[in-house]
Parts: sequence; C-alpha cells; structure tokens
Amino acid sequence: MTAPVSPSLIELGTAGLVEDYLNQLGKGQPGTFDALLDRQGQLRLGWQSLLGALEALGSNGRFQQHEEIQRLLAENGVIFNMHDDTHGRAWRLDPLPWVIDQAQWQTLEMGLAQRSRLLNALYNDIYGARTLFDAGLLPTQAILASSHFLLPCHSSQPTDRPAINFHGVDVIQDAAGQWRVFGDRLQAPSGTGFALENRILMARALPEMYRNAPLKRLAGFLDNYHRTLTALAYQHRDNPNVVLLTPGPGSPRYFEHAYLANYLNIDLAEGQDMVVRDGQLWLRTLGGLQPVDVVLRHCDDAYCDPLELRGDSQLGVPGLLQAARSSGVAMSNALGVGVLELPELADYLPALCEHLLGEPLLLANADGNTRPSTAPVFDHKMQRLTPSTLNLRCFVSRTPGSVNTLGQQPNDYHVMPGGLAWVGAPGSSSLSSPVVKDVWVTANTPQPHVSQLRQARGPVVATRDGTDLPSRVAESLFWLGRYGERLDSRARLLREALMRLMEYDQDDIADQLLDELLLALDITTLNNAGENTRPLLVGFAQKRTALLAQFGKSEPQALQPLFAQLLRNARSVRDHLGDDSWRVVHQLRQRVDMLNPSVSASAARRACEGLSAQLAAFFGLCNETMPHHYGWRFMDIGRFLDRVLGLLSLLKLTLNAPHSPGLALWEVVLATTDNFTAYRRRYRSELHPEAILDLLLFDETNPRSVGYMLKRLERQMDKLPGSSSPYRNAERRLLIQANAALHLADIDRISHLADTPEAQEALEQLLDDLITPLNALSDAISHSHFSHIERPRQLVSMEPDE
Repeated sequence: MTAPVSPSLIELGTAGLVEDYLNQLGKGQPGTFDALLDRQGQLRLGWQSLLGALEALGSNGRFQQHEEIQRLLAENGVIFNMHDDTHGRAWRLDPLPWVIDQAQWQTLEMGLAQRSRLLNALYNDIYGARTLFDAGLLPTQAILASSHFLLPCHSSQPTDRPAINFHGVDVIQDAAGQWRVFGDRLQAPSGTGFALENRILMARALPEMYRNAPLKRLAGFLDNYHRTLTALAYQHRDNPNVVLLTPGPGSPRYFEHAYLANYLNIDLAEGQDMVVRDGQLWLRTLGGLQPVDVVLRHCDDAYCDPLELRGDSQLGVPGLLQAARSSGVAMSNALGVGVLELPELADYLPALCEHLLGEPLLLANADGNTRPSTAPVFDHKMQRLTPSTLNLRCFVSRTPGSVNTLGQQPNDYHVMPGGLAWVGAPGSSSLSSPVVKDVWVTANTPQPHVSQLRQARGPVVATRDGTDLPSRVAESLFWLGRYGERLDSRARLLREALMRLMEYDQDDIADQLLDELLLALDITTLNNAGENTRPLLVGFAQKRTALLAQFGKSEPQALQPLFAQLLRNARSVRDHLGDDSWRVVHQLRQRVDMLNPSVSASAARRACEGLSAQLAAFFGLCNETMPHHYGWRFMDIGRFLDRVLGLLSLLKLTLNAPHSPGLALWEVVLATTDNFTAYRRRYRSELHPEAILDLLLFDETNPRSVGYMLKRLERQMDKLPGSSSPYRNAERRLLIQANAALHLADIDRISHLADTPEAQEALEQLLDDLITPLNALSDAISHSHFSHIERPRQLVSMEPDE
C-alpha cells in the first residue's frame, strides 16, 4: 500500500497523521485489509471528521484530551480488579474510535443474530431431546468429558422461556476484511458496562466530535435489554424484581457489575444475599425476604448452585437450579450454557446451522491460520497512529417481544451497535490488553439521544424507607463508616505524634507526649536485641522508624491496610454511592498510594491532614447525596460507634498516662478530637481537665462529645427495622446501659480530678461503664440485622407410621 495521500486529506488537515500511517502500512504485509485506508490509500467512510478534529487539536491537545479521558476513567473507578487487589489495573482508552460503516456492520449484525438463534436451539437439544448426539452432529466425547457439560441441567430450563437472552461474541476482521468468530461468551458475558462507560467518557472528553458524529447510540440497546429481563418474569410482571448476581468485589469485573446494576436500576447481589425457599428465590433484605423474579447472572454455571453443581462454591445460592427448574425464578442465561463455549464445537456449527435453522452459517469461525486486519491506534504520547490488531466483543440480546414466542425468527435477537474493542493478538483476553477503543457504527444521520431514565410502562411501587436494601449492603455500609472513622482517628493521632517527633529533644514534655501517643497508637518498637519494648526505652531513631512505618503496608493497623478495608467496603456498595462521593474515594486512593515510610516527618504530617480532610469530604457528600434510609443510617451508626469508642479509649489513656506529661496531654486530646478552637473560645487559654471532660463527655451540643454521639446513635437506632417492637432488643438495651452510665455519673466527684485519687477512680469507672456496653453494641447490631439466623426447618416427617 504505497499510494500517495489523497488531496482531499490535505484539505481536511489530516495529511500528517495519515501519511505517516500509510508509510507504516507499506512496510507491513501487502494486501491486508485496513480499517482506516482502502487499497488505494483513501480514507474509508466515517473517518474524515474524526481525524480532522483530532489533527486540529495537535499532539499537545490530543495528549491533554487523553489525560482527561484517563482521569475520568480513574475517577469513575473503571478498573479490572485483579484478585481483590486494592488498586486493580486500569486501561488506556484510545481517543480515536474504531469506525465501522453500515455495510460492514450489517453483515456482522446478521451473522451475530443468527449465531444466537443457533446456540439457543443447540442448548435446547443438548439439555433436552438430545437428538443431535444420535445424529452424529456433535463432538460427543468432547462434550461429555467437559466440566461445562452439567448433567443436573438436563430438562432444567422451562420450555416457555429462552435459554439464551444475552450473548457475547468475540470477533476479528481477517486480512480480507471478513468477520470471523473467535469465541462465544454465554455464562457471564462481560464487557457491556465497559463499552457503555467508554462511550460516555468519549462524549464527555470530546463533546463536539461526538455530538456531530452520525453514529448509532448504545443506550437504546440497554433499554431493550432491560425490557427483555422484565419480560422473563413469571410473576409480578408489572414490577418484577430483577437481580444481578455477582461473585463480589473480588471479581476482576466487579466495576462492571456495579455499573450495570446501577444503569439498569436493578439490585446487585451476591450469592449469600439470597436464599431458596419452597422453590422460590428470595433476596435477604432489611425488611425481610423479598421474592426475586429474574436473575441476570455474572457467575459461571458451576458456581451458581453448590447444592446440585459445584459443591465447594461459595458464590452461588443452594437450590438455585431447582428454583429455575420449577419456574420459581427466571435465569438469564440458563444454567449449563457453558458447554456451548467449547472450541470443539466450531467445526460442527456449519452443519448444525443447516440442520437446526435450515440456512447456511453466516459467520465463519477463525482458524489458526487467520491473518488479522489492521486498525489505527494512537501511541501513548498521542503523536502518531500505529497499525494494530483489534479484537471486538459484540453483544446480542433477545428482543422483548420474542421472550414468550419461542420460535426461531430472524428478529428474535438484536445486536448492540458497537461493542468493546481492545488491542492484542487475535483471540487474546481483554484483561491482558493495555489499550481499548470505543466502537462507532456509522448512521446516515446523527441519532437521537436516549436517556438513562426510561419512560415508565406500568405502575410503580414507591418506596422510601430502604427496607428493600440487601442486608449485606447494609453491613458493608456499616463497616464503611467504621473503617472511615478508624482511618480518620489514626491519621489525627499520627499527626499529633509527628508534630512531637519534630519537637523531640527540645522539650521534655514533648518527649513524654510522644511516648504517650505511641501507646495510644498501639505501636510496639524493638530494642537492639529485637525484643518488643515500651516506647520510653527506645531512642529517637527507633521511634521515628516506628512512626513512619505507619505509612507503609507491613503494619495491620497502618494507614494503607486500613484504607484497603475502607475501599473494599466502598467497592461492595459502589452502586449506592453518588458519583461525587466515588470521586473522593478515588482521590483518597491516590493519596494513600503515595504514602511510604521513607517520607519526611513533615510530609507525613501533611499527608495525615489531607487524609482527614478528604474523609470529611467523603462522608459529607454521602450525607448530602445518599437518601437517608436504612443504608445511610447504618453507615452513620458505624461512624459514630467507632468515634465514641476511640474517644473513650483516648480519655482512659490520658487518665492513666504512665509518663505524666500533665496538662499538655489534655491539649493533645483537644487537638485530636478537633475541639481545640471550641475550648479556647469558651475558656480562653486556661486548661482545666474538668472543663475538658465536660466538653468531651457531657456537652450534647458538641458533635465530638460522648453525650452527643450517644444521642445520635439512639436517634438512628430508633429508626432501624424492628425498632417499633414494644420490647427492647439487645442493641437498644446496651445503648440504654451506656446512656444510664453517663447520665448517672457523679459529676461533683469527678470535678475534683486534679485533686483527689477518688475522682480519678470515679472517672475510670465511668469510662469502663461506657466502653463495655458500646464494645458489645457492634456484635448486637450484626446479630440483629446482618446474620440472618433462621429457625430450624424440619426436613423429614415426624409422624408415626400408620
């Protein structure tokens, strides 16, 4: 391909990018199909305006747009989360989409819809009549030996519902420009959410280019798919309960699961969130068990039911297969479809298509000799285009109107006009690719915008209280609040300790305060013999090393491990957090990623201040944007329970300080609880332990006082499920016990704290009387609302024999 650049390209201002790209193609294999240029070196349809817009930006402008896209990807949490890794792995979204014209797309679209019809018919035979085995049209040995062939799934799919409702197909274009299939994705076809997010980010980063482009939109496909899911329901047809079954935050594609659940406005649930009772699938919620009508599953077949399928699975729901078999729940897709993904089936598909559908197979499978076509991809500096190999995952959905008419019609399935494209060798995994692309299918005219909010097609049951919230979500929100407060408290204590570290050896009081703060942080240091020792017995260097170790990963209570726990819980409730709140989580992750034990004490102190400020921003946004139903209440309870316990422990340490730094330690308590300014305004510069105790224990107008926090916990717990009972449950009794200890305290006796040991004993007793029930409160809340302990069920009849 050595033809000169067309004059029309020069007029468009794209000659620089295209000429260099053309020269690179000339060094490649001759006669290979290229997505950008035809064999005469002319731009193909649909590329002109895109290249003109990107060329006009210049390399610096393109790089800035690329950085903006990457920033948006990171802020929105678009990552493959590998093996529950805290950071995951992000990809690079190329700013130049892959443009596919209507003629090419129509050929692919027809082949994809046919393939879905074929595999649906094939599933019905393999797990039904099994005529194809007898006819010799299947690789019998390969199927029977495969772990994906699940005998319990025989006759498990009700005949009045399609087996395949969503289908992912991996394709490439070969050197001749023909579409070829590399594989089918039916068990947990992923990528839809990533494709949709890529499109949204492209529209945000390059709005003018996107707005003026005549391309087919994606949102209409998702709208139709949502209608397909609701049409699958056997009951509650007007308002069915659809659930997306996810393996959980440890899944590499958990972002997509949360994203899709939020976009489709359905519940995101793990296996432990559901239970089968009397042939019906139920979702465990704070308001009790709620029926589940349809499951959109993103778990592989064998893991979905440990009772009949893979017994060691902790991801599925025992009895799920029986519930599907008895029409107690509709599945998308049917269990057992994994056998259709076997590569050994590829050579049999042409004959199967003729036999089952009476028509030739439109899309050929790729073979080992297939040479791929090329397509343009920007380098990481956005300076030049490079011919690259692209894989494309396409998505096919059952049409809503065909769910209850189980024929084999060409319009039973429709195809998303686009998909997820990634750079890599033919058939390579998207998980291993460093670069992805948006896919634009051209249209004759710009297409209308389709809103994420669909027009209602039936009555809706209004709900506000959050009783439909899965109990696991409520528990994750509770621990999100606890770990957030724990991280904040530790950052505040570290900030004060680092300040004293920088003042070390200048003032004896500062040295003593540092020892007390090391105790408060529960930091153990080592002496020269390698033995654990009290902070007072070690020198400055060891204290500094022990403090800065809190900015690494080795200590379980260090900042990074604590943030990892916060992030794990935040990810598990991703679809319940607002976009702005999630952006702050991303900013927190960036800040935590920069922490390391080699930083200076002053830099570490500034990092602590930044952490506290961003945590305050996160919870502030949650307070402003989350509906104040049960989920938010559990998060608030978690925050203030951890905060009050942290304060009581700090007060007890201050009371029993072995190094006696005196009033200076009370000053640290005020600073750590962010009460220093409030105290100075009220009492000027005089430090009185009795006044400090009043501010931190009894003053119910102070948000950092024990009195205020107990009141807040009481208000929130009064509105939890089950609180209307005339009998007080365990958590209410514990809270009453703590309140009674505070309100019945002998204030006159405590007020002589500086003068008599009896006052110190009384205060210590009060603190113990508060800490004991509040420590037990967390377990009581978990037992009442998260554990789902059920009554024993009688499995056999105890009637005497007749």
